[in-house]
Amino acid sequence: MEADRWGRRIRAFRKLKGFTQEGLAKEIGVSVSVLGEIERGYRAPSDDMVDLIAEALSITKEELDPTTQE
Repeated sequence: MEADRWGRRIRAFRKLKGFTQEGLAKEIGVSVSVLGEIERGYRAPSDDMVDLIAEALSITKEELDPTTQE
């Protein structure tokens, strides 16, 4: 499931960069519950959200994209 792969990568980079779920959610303007659903693979992030997450974590969208890591 692609949403699950996105979620795992987002969680890994979030932790690597020292963000809590609350901190990253606030930074990108979503609720903690939405970010949690994405990280658990219940919801796929929109393209705009991926851009916001990558910017907040100071990484490229390509680094975050699980399809580029295969």
